[in-house]
Amino acid sequence: MNSKLKKINPDLHFRLLATLEEAPYLTQRALAKKLGISLGGVNYCLQALIQAGHIKINNFNKSPKKLIFFYFLTPKGIKEKSLLTADFLKRKMSEYHNLKKEIELIKSKIKV
Repeated sequence: MNSKLKKINPDLHFRLLATLEEAPYLTQRALAKKLGISLGGVNYCLQALIQAGHIKINNFNKSPKKLIFFYFLTPKGIKEKSLLTADFLKRKMSEYHNLKKEIELIKSKIKV
């Protein structure tokens, strides 16, 4: 695994792969807005995912003056997304159960 990829939060890695799988045509600016991170952060993550072989980039001419980029998950990226999905669900379920216990404890103390 490359050093850039190690620095990416696993939740962000999952969300980025999932978003690109659904909408490979999104611009980096649109990805930044959708994921709630900076444009530079998106660029950094995309470069790491390209280097790791999780995504590939294709560009298409939409007009003579602009290039449109499409980000496609590679077979390696699809496999990684599956692993990240399972890990994401485990983490979120654990967070949910811990939060539920905390809420029940607080409710018992205030007798709601």
